[in-house]
Amino acid sequence: MKILLFDLDGTLVRAGGAGRVALNRAVHLIYGKKKVCDDLSLTGRTDLHNFSEACRLASGRKPTRAELERLHREYLRVLPYYVRRAVARGTYLLAPGVKGLLKRLAREKDVMLGLGTGNMEKGARIKLAPSGLGRYFLFGGYGSDAYHRPAILKKAVARAEKAAGKKARHDEVYVIGDTPLDVAAGKKAGFKTAAVGTGFAQWPDLVRAKPDFLARDFRRTTRWLKWLKIQ
Repeated sequence: MKILLFDLDGTLVRAGGAGRVALNRAVHLIYGKKKVCDDLSLTGRTDLHNFSEACRLASGRKPTRAELERLHREYLRVLPYYVRRAVARGTYLLAPGVKGLLKRLAREKDVMLGLGTGNMEKGARIKLAPSGLGRYFLFGGYGSDAYHRPAILKKAVARAEKAAGKKARHDEVYVIGDTPLDVAAGKKAGFKTAAVGTGFAQWPDLVRAKPDFLARDFRRTTRWLKWLKIQ
């Protein structure tokens, strides 16, 4: 059994900055502060981390659990609008070759496709909806599961194992992302890692992260299948 865990933002799709704009809007509605997230580095981090930082910058103190939950609710309320706006403006983009690769992988009975993303689960589904890729991912690990990415990945694997009714070897779990943080999380969790140049990281930074596999995008399907040891 092979478990493939795909990051979302920058890896599968680029949502035209919908997440950042929605978080800015949610913070503004709650705290009255504008563009709080403009200077935050959100890429490759979990929503719990990003929401906490946004609250801290807006209020000047560490947020309570209730504040984080309120921000999450407000974020989910406004996010669909900004995703639709990105689609309408043509800034919502699928990673090159990703549809073809997922379609091919979905034919493999011993391959399980999941998400390994810092997005809260509902937010991830909202962002993924226009792509039509959601049907390939029946499980995942999400920012709503844990604060740190390695724990999120392990949660995704646990869900896959429960669904399959058997355990997976660590060397049969593959983490695919677009930032050095994705690679670092996969390595720390003890899994195989792949980095793609489809997102927000600079190529030299991806190279320095030393993933097990490196590709510009998903278009060379045969090369991906060879790395995954799928005939």
